[in-house]
Amino acid sequence: MRNRTPPPLGGRGTKQLHCGGSGCPEQLTLHVVFSQGLFSVIQKLKGTTEQELRIVLLGLDNAGKTTLLRKLASEDVNTITPTQGFNIKSVASNGMKLNVWDIGGQRKIRSFWKKYLENTDLLIYVIDSADKKRFEETGLELSELIDEENMKGVPVLIFANKQDLATASPASEIAEGLNLHTYRDRKWQIQACSALSGEGVQVGTNGTG
Repeated sequence: MRNRTPPPLGGRGTKQLHCGGSGCPEQLTLHVVFSQGLFSVIQKLKGTTEQELRIVLLGLDNAGKTTLLRKLASEDVNTITPTQGFNIKSVASNGMKLNVWDIGGQRKIRSFWKKYLENTDLLIYVIDSADKKRFEETGLELSELIDEENMKGVPVLIFANKQDLATASPASEIAEGLNLHTYRDRKWQIQACSALSGEGVQVGTNGTG
C-alpha cells in the first residue's frame, strides 16, 4: 500500500484539479469549479460513450454522500439520515443512465466496501472539506480502495463537499494533501461542491430524468 498520509490543510479556494493519467503530474491543470455538469465530467473521466454505468459512491460517515445522491436525483435533502447499509438510485440525463450505489461510511460498514467494487465503472468519493481532523482517516480509506484489485484503472471523481462552510479547505489543497498526483495509473478529478445547495454537482444542462 502506498503511503498517502495527508499533511494539515486549511484555508478556502474555488479551484478543482484533474489528471488524465499517463504522467499526470506534468499535466495538472486548474479549472474554475462548478463549470461542468456531473455527466460531462464522467464522460471525460471514463472516456466512453456507454449509455449505462455502474457507480459506487463512498466516503466517511457524515461526508454528505446521501445528500449528494439525493441532490442528483432532484429529491428533498432536508431529511437525511445516516446510511446504515446501502441505497441504489438511477439518474438519467443526456442519453446516459447512472446506477449509483451509495454505501454507508460508518467504520463497521467500511470492511464491506470492497464487496461492492466489482464491475465498477467509476468511483465517486466524498470528503467533508470542513472536517480537518478526519483528513488522514479519509485519505487512508481512499488509498486502500484504489489499491484494491477490482479498482485497477477505474477513474475516480472526488467531491470536496461542504464548501458552503467557512472552515472548508479548498479542493486544490485537499488534492495535495491526499497526494492525488501519485495516481498515475488512472484518471481522476477533484471538485469542490456543496451537496446541500447543489453548487458543483449539477447534472448537466438537460437536468435529470
